[in-house]
Amino acid sequence: MRTTVAATVAALSVALAVPAVAAPGAGAGSATGTDHGATRQAMQSAVAAGVPGVTATARDRRGTWSATAGVGDLGTGQKRSPRDHYRVGSITKTFVATVVLQLEAEGTLSLDDTVDTWLPGLVTGNGHDGTRITLRQLLNHTSGVFNYTADADYHRMYFTKEGFFEHRYATRAPEDLVRIALAHEPYFEPGAPGKWTYSNTNYVLAALVIEKATGRPYGEEVRRRVIEPLNLTATSVPGTRVSLPRPSSRAYSKPGSLATEPPYDVTRLNPSRTFGAGEIISDSRDLNLFYRALLAGRLLPSEQLDEMTTTVPMGTGPDYGLGLMKVTLGCGVTVWGHSGSTSGSGTYAVTTEDGRHSLAFNFNGDWAGNGMAVVQAEFCGD
Repeated sequence: MRTTVAATVAALSVALAVPAVAAPGAGAGSATGTDHGATRQAMQSAVAAGVPGVTATARDRRGTWSATAGVGDLGTGQKRSPRDHYRVGSITKTFVATVVLQLEAEGTLSLDDTVDTWLPGLVTGNGHDGTRITLRQLLNHTSGVFNYTADADYHRMYFTKEGFFEHRYATRAPEDLVRIALAHEPYFEPGAPGKWTYSNTNYVLAALVIEKATGRPYGEEVRRRVIEPLNLTATSVPGTRVSLPRPSSRAYSKPGSLATEPPYDVTRLNPSRTFGAGEIISDSRDLNLFYRALLAGRLLPSEQLDEMTTTVPMGTGPDYGLGLMKVTLGCGVTVWGHSGSTSGSGTYAVTTEDGRHSLAFNFNGDWAGNGMAVVQAEFCGD
């Protein structure tokens, strides 16, 4: 969930069988099976474009397929593993939206509640007014609330090399992140017709609503409502934990997108700077399981799933539901899911609506690679 998370959204605009799984650390070309060739090629193209390494897992009617390309450690040359844990960035938003919708199904809250109903007095100033913003508008990014990661000082603190190394272990309170956003004017009036802007602040607020409504940390609610029921063994909400569980690869960043600058290691960082907007850690297997279960109705009643999949236009290309993106690919296949970008990590996880074909993959670098080319190759290439 870099300040350039909009770039991830823009990229989206371009458009129980025995598993056949590559051995840990295998290169993309050594993946078991005779298909997914276009996907392997797209992964190799991402590496050729500068991504240090890619790990991917797909599941379809033939079973489960995993492969890697490139390396997980630029210093040692160690390959990536299909079982790598990684930071999923804004994919966290789907987990948060799922919990909010579960609370609605239970009668604890309503999507038509205002933010101020649950967080009185928090969202006010510079034209922001929490009494006029609904929870639904938070979840589908039609609130107009300023995106705190677009703040220039925040950018200098976390997305320049010097700032990152100075602040990488700092703990940030979610209310502090909201205050950063409120120092700016809103993008537009809440729910203004035809208006949509991606804002990480929306999901910091949504996570705070979960905490107020349940009396428990939002991460605990995600764990007991989603992670444990689905047995997502690689998925966690780390809070302030700076390390990645093993196995994992190193994560690399560059200042901006300057190809001439050497990458620097950003594996260890305090994810509190993202809170409910992007802190979850997972792996490709778990992400496939999560989105397949979600679209199959295992996590939400039909009424809430219908609400989640009711979309608004994002401008061009995809549409956005409640923490869920809908993308129709060039070959006519429609997939649902989300993407996520954070320091040193770019992740995509999508599935067809019937849940029969899913893909999740991760780049361990944040300056290169076309994630949508990998998605297009998997669903349209073979």
